[in-house]
Amino acid sequence: MTADQPRPTTASYAETTNFVLPNDTNTLGNLFGGRLLQWLDINSAVSAHRHCKRVVVTIAVNNVSFDRPIKLGDLVTIKSHVSRAFGTSMEVWSDVWVEDQLTGDKIKCNSAIYTFVAVDNAGHPVKVPGVIPETE
Repeated sequence: MTADQPRPTTASYAETTNFVLPNDTNTLGNLFGGRLLQWLDINSAVSAHRHCKRVVVTIAVNNVSFDRPIKLGDLVTIKSHVSRAFGTSMEVWSDVWVEDQLTGDKIKCNSAIYTFVAVDNAGHPVKVPGVIPETE
């Protein structure tokens, strides 16, 4: 596969899991929204990098939904993949799942769309491969 050939969405898949620790929470014992945004940005950047094999920079957080609070002690899993590519930019879709430590129940609680641009060593935008859509 050459650098400019379209890549399947699975080639960009990235997943990370974190425990919610006391320093990650607010006074109600819920995960800070900003901490989740940080985790999403990192995991999404890994996904964008895997797609284009370049340094990537975040240019937009297009959408974030906070559908359910995430509690102290929960396990948080973020799953990301590149969903679309446009010249030099990539749209990365992420889903956030929470797992209860005691029951093992997993619930989708958040989703986000981030946009990244691939850059060269001088920080100038460079073209990225297209995306071959796949179903899960």
